[in-house]
Amino acid sequence: MPRLRLLAFVFSAAVLSRPDVTAAAETLAGTRPNIVLVVTDDQGYPPIGRHGHPWIRTPNLDKLHDASVRFTRFLVSPTCSPTRSALMTGRHPMRNGVTHTILERERMTLDATTLPQVLESAGYTTGVFGKWHLGDEDAYQPNRRGFDEAFIHGAGGIGQAYDCSCADAPGNKYFDPIVRHNGTFVRTEGYCTDVFVTAALGWIKAAKERDAPFFAYIATNAPHAPFNAPEKNAKRFTDLGFSKQHAGFYGMVENIDENVGRLLDMLAEWELLENTVVIFMSDNGMSEGTGRDVLGRTPDGKTLEFYNAGMKGLKNTVDEGGVRVPFFVRWDGKITPGRDVDRIAAHLDLFPTLAALAGAKLPEKQVEGRSLLPLIETDAAVKDWPDRYLFTHQGRWPVGDDPDKWQWKNFAVRNQRFRLVDGMALYDMQADPGQTLNVIGDHPETVREMRAEYDAWWKSTRPLMVNEAVPLAKTRPYWEAFERQRSTDGVPRWQEPAL
Repeated sequence: MPRLRLLAFVFSAAVLSRPDVTAAAETLAGTRPNIVLVVTDDQGYPPIGRHGHPWIRTPNLDKLHDASVRFTRFLVSPTCSPTRSALMTGRHPMRNGVTHTILERERMTLDATTLPQVLESAGYTTGVFGKWHLGDEDAYQPNRRGFDEAFIHGAGGIGQAYDCSCADAPGNKYFDPIVRHNGTFVRTEGYCTDVFVTAALGWIKAAKERDAPFFAYIATNAPHAPFNAPEKNAKRFTDLGFSKQHAGFYGMVENIDENVGRLLDMLAEWELLENTVVIFMSDNGMSEGTGRDVLGRTPDGKTLEFYNAGMKGLKNTVDEGGVRVPFFVRWDGKITPGRDVDRIAAHLDLFPTLAALAGAKLPEKQVEGRSLLPLIETDAAVKDWPDRYLFTHQGRWPVGDDPDKWQWKNFAVRNQRFRLVDGMALYDMQADPGQTLNVIGDHPETVREMRAEYDAWWKSTRPLMVNEAVPLAKTRPYWEAFERQRSTDGVPRWQEPAL
């Protein structure tokens, strides 16, 4: 098995600047397509029809799946802020200071160069719609991090508020949410996912008239808890006998599917699909809030059992089910649809992939991921694709704890074949994708190497955990800004774009 130490998420600039594995990928590099990135929250891999889910109906995601190159082992972080920081920087989240989702440890270091900044340098206009969750203080907001347009909620979810700076507008709800639009709070009408996609479509419609490519980052807060779906989406599941919680979760996913259909229909109507890359993914494994063995009973008494696509683990775990997500890449007329890529890939690969498409220069010594363009372009790249180690840590240790106390807890090391969990269990993911058999005694050299590589990675990463000693903020910036605006200018109603 090829072994490259530098591929353990500590790439050098020289490695990153080398030619792609196949020359064929040069047909995509630098072509500067529009980019639409859709990231759902807590959906994970299982709840998509094409992934074998027995109850959910996702006809639009199924169509997107069929029209895409699919990475079948695409891995992210166990929770949301870490994944989002990796997408925005191309490096492991802990190297961005992101070791949690709250308590000031969700703030992405201001020293990082972001994906929209890099795309902007290549002439792109950029917009974010929905969830940001990389810092609610002004300096960390997306308009300060490279986005021209920002239409977002605060904190990690609509209405959330913690005893720190991480808090959304006070009293906010999934229906008729208050949204911060380029720094100004506005009142909207409708369900949150519908609102965010409508805003994105309005911006895309305007952007397509400009003489510049666009990057639209659509990050839904759904299907994150609380599991509040539109009644029309939840009712089918309650009628089947699902609990209210699970009906809400699945209903939210089906509403996402409707919005993906609406997005693709408008891109087709505007004749954008042949010069637009559409990417769909989720931010972590499926929510643990849905992880019950029995979800309910049908009216005739049949049990509704839990479906996790044969994986072990859910959100907030370092097992495969906690970090494996869908990753669909569609570009009509440019890439061959219906292909599966089984090479492990990760959230930190998205930055160099999109930068390569845009013909943009990567920031020096920051990006650790690889451009996936060779694998997207052709199956021929697979045989020459070097193996590597991917590191996962749950983070989320108590405030004030020394992170080094947690180095050997709640972590995993993954390469193409194996997953090492907490240094105590080794799984052959090719022979046993469900992680049912611990084979640690059969591969002592593999375990020694994985532990050594992880130890070196941790020691190099530890100085970059810049949020660990930061005191908790005594105020909530969104609350303060909302009250200032309400007491002076008021909160206007958002003008929904005509599509």
